[in-house]
Amino acid sequence: MSKKIKREVEPPPKDVFDPLIIESKKAATVVLMLHSPEEEILAKACEAIYKFALKGEENKTTLLELGAVEPLTKLLTHEDKIVRRNATMIFGILASNNDVKKLLRELDVMNSVIAQLAPEEEVVIHEFASLCLANMSAEYTSKVQIFEHGGLEPLIRLLSSPDPDVKKNSMECIYNLVQDFQCRTTLQELNAIPPILDLLKSEYPIIQLLALKTLGVITNDKESRTMLRDHQGLDHLIKILETKELNDLHIEALAVIANCLEDMDTIVQIQQTGGLKKLLSFAENSTIPDIQKNAAKAITKAAYDPENRKLFHEQEVEKCLVALLGSENDGTKIAASQAISAMCENSGSKNFFNNQGIPQLIQLLKSDNEEVREAAGLALANLTTCNPANAHAAAEADGIDPLINVLSSKRDGAIANAAMVLTNMAMQEPLRQNIQNHGIMHAIISPLHSANTVVQSKAALTVASTACDVEARSELRNSGGLEPLVELLRSKNDEVRKHASWAVMVCAGDELTANELCRLGALDVLEEVNLSGSRKNKFSEAAYNKLLNNNLSLKYSQTGYLSSSNIINDGFYDYGRINPGTKLLPLKELCLQEPSDLRAILLINSKSDVSPPSSMEDKSDAGYGRSISSSSSLRRSSKDKTKKSSYHFSAGFGSPTEDKSEPASGRNTVLSKSATKEKGGRKGRGKKEEEKVKEEEEVMAVPKFVGEESSDKEWCPPSDPDFSMYVYEVTKSILPITSIKEQIEVLAKYVAEKMGGKIPKEKLPDFSWELHISELKFQLKSNVIPIGHVKKGIFYHRALLFKALADRIGIGCSLVRGEYGRAWNEVKLLNESQKGVIGSLPPPELYVVDLMFHPGGLMKLRSREADLYRFL
Repeated sequence: MSKKIKREVEPPPKDVFDPLIIESKKAATVVLMLHSPEEEILAKACEAIYKFALKGEENKTTLLELGAVEPLTKLLTHEDKIVRRNATMIFGILASNNDVKKLLRELDVMNSVIAQLAPEEEVVIHEFASLCLANMSAEYTSKVQIFEHGGLEPLIRLLSSPDPDVKKNSMECIYNLVQDFQCRTTLQELNAIPPILDLLKSEYPIIQLLALKTLGVITNDKESRTMLRDHQGLDHLIKILETKELNDLHIEALAVIANCLEDMDTIVQIQQTGGLKKLLSFAENSTIPDIQKNAAKAITKAAYDPENRKLFHEQEVEKCLVALLGSENDGTKIAASQAISAMCENSGSKNFFNNQGIPQLIQLLKSDNEEVREAAGLALANLTTCNPANAHAAAEADGIDPLINVLSSKRDGAIANAAMVLTNMAMQEPLRQNIQNHGIMHAIISPLHSANTVVQSKAALTVASTACDVEARSELRNSGGLEPLVELLRSKNDEVRKHASWAVMVCAGDELTANELCRLGALDVLEEVNLSGSRKNKFSEAAYNKLLNNNLSLKYSQTGYLSSSNIINDGFYDYGRINPGTKLLPLKELCLQEPSDLRAILLINSKSDVSPPSSMEDKSDAGYGRSISSSSSLRRSSKDKTKKSSYHFSAGFGSPTEDKSEPASGRNTVLSKSATKEKGGRKGRGKKEEEKVKEEEEVMAVPKFVGEESSDKEWCPPSDPDFSMYVYEVTKSILPITSIKEQIEVLAKYVAEKMGGKIPKEKLPDFSWELHISELKFQLKSNVIPIGHVKKGIFYHRALLFKALADRIGIGCSLVRGEYGRAWNEVKLLNESQKGVIGSLPPPELYVVDLMFHPGGLMKLRSREADLYRFL
């Protein structure tokens, strides 16, 4: 045998690195390995990082800090499938971290991730790429990137993947994307409804839930609802509702149905298949509050369409809603109340709730939950609008107290709704009185002070509907309700300003409240509002006129016109024309001013401390403070007419022998009884003694002003005994005349006699009325002259006296101010040929009363400007 020779082992090549097995326990080391050019090392490093990232959020943050994200993004497009798969898996996990998401957006890797959704890629890659997109799509910027890189189409394709995780991730990403309108539009173009509907049959509840949520979003668009209906989507939804095992999906299914019910065609289809009845029964009988709530919300959304309301009414949806009002869940009560509010647009539904529904809603007003009270109030507001029967039913259900209590709620919507219900109820007189008795005028003060414009508007409207009598207005005034009302007139909100104006117009119905409103500046505010073309409204103009009607002095000064319905009372004064925006001083201040060269202010005041004479024997008594000549014109007229029956003068006016001439100054002296006796014996006295008596008479003729009275006494306007006697005489003599025309003629002659008699046109310049007025201002030491003191008057003196006396005896006439001291009275009379005619008559004709040139004459107005020019 030959000897064995030991073979030597050949050494490895010098240019080859010997294999090295490394066991690393540091993440940093593995991250460094991501830069290796070897596929095996990259694959193993990615696998290790994936397992590390799965363990928690802290590890994801660590990887981010170690700089693992950027090299990993490059591996998404690696040639080796395993490396690419492992890198995609890492991003599926890491993308749930917000900081990683931010970095990924900056690195613009969305295109690389979407590329992993290609059909030829493995299911695992699909799973983690879709997971990465689902995590990224939670933020708006990432949604935009996914959409712009065409990610929606491959995601929809993956809905048909055999892998449930891929379906779930893709559906979740789509759900996030369709929150944006543009994505929803593209989804319709890509025909995504059928694959989404197929997911409703999935055995995985999470997939079904995501599909329903996505359908709930996209069916907000009409086109998507049509596609859903065309693909029998409603059948799928109804089946889900009918399956008790799927009760965790019922809420979302109802949300989709709610959207679909907005279309009339959908409701018709669901009704024809019996689905609508099933839906209502399901809602009524369910024991899950959220399901009941969503069912009511579905009805609410659909009921905004009139045709839908009609179908719902035919299906007796009202019974279902009334049943839901009795739920123990506040959310269900709110949703049911809102549904009733929507159904109220249907008159049949409105009538149904009269006996069933209104009592339950009244009970909900007592709830501790403010939202429940608000929703119940809204339903009641809609139910009682333009429906007196429902308003009465609300009162019968003892709803007034709860409604007034809601006015103190902390929720603006609840207050506004309660105010609206009370307004609707107050349209009926018995209910309005009942509301007033429950203290509405005091309770409405707080809402008037609200900063919410809706509350302000509704509260002002409530005032307008309830402050319809003196007691209510007095309570509002005493409770301080007028101040906030005036403030609301300044509102920049059109609705608030309109309703506040309406309320002011109503409140101005009595003198005390109107005066208080004027004191608070309502007239000034309304005048400012009405001067603005954009802010004024019909109510602001009406309110302004109503306040002026309670302040006729201001009205006549501003407008130069008083209608026949504007009755001149004591305290009226004619200041003359003032421009808009100019403030008219009160009478007291004007009386306290020293006389000046300004136009005399004419005062109407028949109040006196004494009574008018009751018989012929009393006429000589100076109790009315006038000279005997004050009735001379009537006596002369009576004598001239030789006792014509048309005058009907009383014998109490005395005989013509008592007629005496008036003093040259045109001033009537005021005599006491003792002064009258002294006057009778004045012949035997000397000249000085007579002058002394005359001075005493003149002093007595001047009314005492506040400056001359004790400061303890209340100020009173200057008295006017002569005007008091005028009123007594025309009441006694003219009022019994049966012919309106004769009344006007006789009164015109009477007024002319008291103001200087007939003045021919050619002699008008010689009629020295200015000197007479100046003498009166000097004697009275004031610019304010009681009308009875004027014995020489022209157009505007006579027209005012005629109007003041006509108002006392019920003759309807207007007072119109013209230019250059002109003023006239207009009256309406039936044509003689129209008297006694039975049936409809043409309107009465308009005449101007002549008080100057031919007292008692009447001129028919055909062309106002031309006729008045000739007349005046």
